Amino acid sequence: MTRPLLYGYWRSSAAYRVRIALNLKGIDYEQVPVHLVRDGGEQHRPSYRELNPQRLVPILVVGDTVITQSLAILEYLEETGPPPALLPADAAGRARVRSLAQIIACDVHPLQNLRVLNYLTGELGADDGQRIAWARHWVCEGLRALEERLARSSATGAFCHGESPGLADACLVPQLYNAVRFGCELDAFPTVRRIDEACKELRAFVEAAPEAQPDAA
Repeated sequence: MTRPLLYGYWRSSAAYRVRIALNLKGIDYEQVPVHLVRDGGEQHRPSYRELNPQRLVPILVVGDTVITQSLAILEYLEETGPPPALLPADAAGRARVRSLAQIIACDVHPLQNLRVLNYLTGELGADDGQRIAWARHWVCEGLRALEERLARSSATGAFCHGESPGLADACLVPQLYNAVRFGCELDAFPTVRRIDEACKELRAFVEAAPEAQPDAA
């Protein structure tokens, strides 16, 4: 694989997912920081909009291939990258892992995304307290569903699926990071917290953490 370029922001949970996956697979990559706040947001620059008209991070560039959307990037890395696998070998297992990942990436993350929170305050007049309450509500709703799915399934092991980290864990850990940022009470999610702690013992997750990034503020 050509050495990829990862456009991201240190505190973006979507970019955090991709860093984890790249690290798990041992893929050497170059980071291109995109500051989402400074000077009105570097994602709004014309050169960046040419790469991604949505003006979101992350973007993975491999040669002439430009991939947006973190889950699409994770699937691409799974299909083209080296082992270990991010998805189970069986169809039912793959569906389960994708479902767990999508609880976070499709239903929780968008509602606490920076542009959504900025719209609440800038366009709808929400104050900072209401802004945080909105984010906390949707994060906790998603974690509640995730906890139930993980706790009641025999497929859950040390990690979201079995004894090796994969695609679902790459989504879970960044979401727990955001949950802490928003002041969510996590005592009701023991399985989620246990998996998060197991992941954070691994180098791939440690090196992907926001504070470990070169653009960390």
